[in-house]
Amino acid sequence: MAAFVPRATFPTLDSLPRSYFLGHHRAGLNKMKVMLSQIDLILECRDYRVPLTSRNPMFEESLGGKQRVIVYTKRDLGQQKTKADSQVCRPDGHRIRIIPADRRIAIQRERIIRIWHHPSPVLFSSDKSYGDVRTILRFAKKHAFSAESFTGSRMMVIGMPNVGKSTLLNALRREGVGKGKAAQTGAQPGITRSISSGVKIVEGNEHTEGVYLIDTPGVFVPYVPDAEAMLKLALCGSVKDTIIAPTTLADYLLFRINQVSSKLYEEYSQPTNEVMALLEAIAHKTGRLQKGGTPDTEASALWMIQRWRTGHLGHFVLDNISENALDRKIAEEQQLSPSTAQAKKQMKEERKLRQALKNRQTR
Repeated sequence: MAAFVPRATFPTLDSLPRSYFLGHHRAGLNKMKVMLSQIDLILECRDYRVPLTSRNPMFEESLGGKQRVIVYTKRDLGQQKTKADSQVCRPDGHRIRIIPADRRIAIQRERIIRIWHHPSPVLFSSDKSYGDVRTILRFAKKHAFSAESFTGSRMMVIGMPNVGKSTLLNALRREGVGKGKAAQTGAQPGITRSISSGVKIVEGNEHTEGVYLIDTPGVFVPYVPDAEAMLKLALCGSVKDTIIAPTTLADYLLFRINQVSSKLYEEYSQPTNEVMALLEAIAHKTGRLQKGGTPDTEASALWMIQRWRTGHLGHFVLDNISENALDRKIAEEQQLSPSTAQAKKQMKEERKLRQALKNRQTR
């Protein structure tokens, strides 16, 4: 049997929608600007799996005058689980620390990301890592207490839809003041649709009232410059699953999984580049069948996507990371991004086209 060869490229899908900029996104951003004078620090969340694609230039345009820290969330979903470091003893008695290859890659990746933002601070967070949460709390506490404000410190968490802002707020509150969930979270974007009142994440002392964190709705970019970037954002859950056909998204996920290892889905299928073959195999394996035993490929696609989002089909980064990648991304945005008005017009035209196609199919 010939060795499996994964696809080298994914077809360009020019018909994909290129925006998800909704009314409450614009309203939320406007209110953030109004509140800026009351805010001491901005925590901007970006998805670790798409550190370039989950950057929203509108934040820098609208909120650029305020000090910020970039927090890369969902770190655990972008890193392979590795063995602990080990040591070997050389003949001369000296011990050498051995770092596993996957961990070396992650260390190098995070070093590059810090270079992108130097001298601004960068933090990395996994929802399941108390150490990461405590690191962010220490940063917030140090920043707040250095200001010596009797009324306490007000911080704001911002980011694209579904990058983990509310989850981070809840984790900081739980670890910082020992209290339960304050912000709603969910698998789909748009759970937070308005700006919250401040939630205490650090207790005060005799000099200050403490630290309060304000949750905000996710704000999508007015226009996504290329189709693959839209696929990445959809795969990570920044747009609702109804915007892009689940089978299309599952096909892109299969393409990316095969670049890592086809063994990630060996429980369901032999290595394949055909998404329908994989989805049918998943349907039979998981019981997602319609009347007559026909595989429900759309339900299987949604299941496959959700399994990846929760870390059950591999932990890997979708963006290509290099020292000049951020500069290239900014240059591309400046050349290709239309105005917000143009983006809204295009969204309207895309909705009309989708509705016309839907009406034609129902005739």
